[in-house]
Amino acid sequence: MAERRMSDLNSFLEPGMLVEHPQQPDWGTGQVQSNIGGRITVNFQEVGKVVIDGSRVELIPVIKT
Repeated sequence: MAERRMSDLNSFLEPGMLVEHPQQPDWGTGQVQSNIGGRITVNFQEVGKVVIDGSRVELIPVIKT
């Protein structure tokens, strides 16, 4: 059940949106490249492109002001 909730929370992420990984703050801010079937590809500042399983990790949206 928890996996479904995280997937639902990540479902609104679209290409171009900025996010952070809650367990990897040293990766910096990442830009969503794609979100297909709960697999979210993000290009992070410090580690490059990473594919995230949206059912396991709830990415944190970053709002630029």
